[in-house]
Amino acid sequence: MSAATPAALAPDLEAALRRLKLSAIRKLAPEVLVTAKVQRWPPDELLRTLLEAELGSRDASNARARLRTAGFPVRKTLDEFMVTDSSIPRATFDYLSSLEWIRAKENLVLVGPAGTGKSHSLIALGHAAVETGFRVRYFAAASLAEALYRGLADNSVGRLIENLLRADLVIVDDLGFAPLDDTGAQLLFRFVAAAYERRSLGVASHWPFESWGRFLPEHTTAVALLDRLLHHAVTVVTSGDSYRMKEARTRAGGPSPRA
Repeated sequence: MSAATPAALAPDLEAALRRLKLSAIRKLAPEVLVTAKVQRWPPDELLRTLLEAELGSRDASNARARLRTAGFPVRKTLDEFMVTDSSIPRATFDYLSSLEWIRAKENLVLVGPAGTGKSHSLIALGHAAVETGFRVRYFAAASLAEALYRGLADNSVGRLIENLLRADLVIVDDLGFAPLDDTGAQLLFRFVAAAYERRSLGVASHWPFESWGRFLPEHTTAVALLDRLLHHAVTVVTSGDSYRMKEARTRAGGPSPRA
């Protein structure tokens, strides 16, 4: 006995599902209706199957949209991060991976030499947050500064900051890679102050805290910025050899670098 062939939905049902924007149900309903008839599903099982398909499709679509909006430069995952080879304590890594710090509106600040896992961990945590349902934005610090300068130029910096803070987590990578002038430092402080106790910031810098005056020209601004950034924060100081240098030396067959 051959399986029943799915028939097209009646035009009025097709039109109603299209009007309600139930695209997954519209696509799957013909086949599911045949299965339900053959297997004699109860009505609630049929309804549950169609609704679960629609919800699953919308969740996947929303996740893709959040990922596009986040603007990550590359894809990194927490599973790829070699915790045992890093200087991040396992207990700290587990807490960060739980994403409870985002729910608590805490910040994450990582400082340490280049190549010690700061960007990888920030981006991986950002991806995990997106998959969990959080809204995330990623910026290299220089790109964020440029956006704030543009907002200042057309008098929209306030709206820009509020728009950025619609995200649950804003990642600012490579802070201090390029020095800021007085205006840039004030704009960065304005952003951090606006996020204070409202949203989580994830920040990475190769400068230790006592050296932030090297890229923030005004001492008072640097102190005030650090005060708000670190008040509710998980701070991680990374150390050790650069992962990239170790990989390059391994490929070249040379000796491993020493700390």
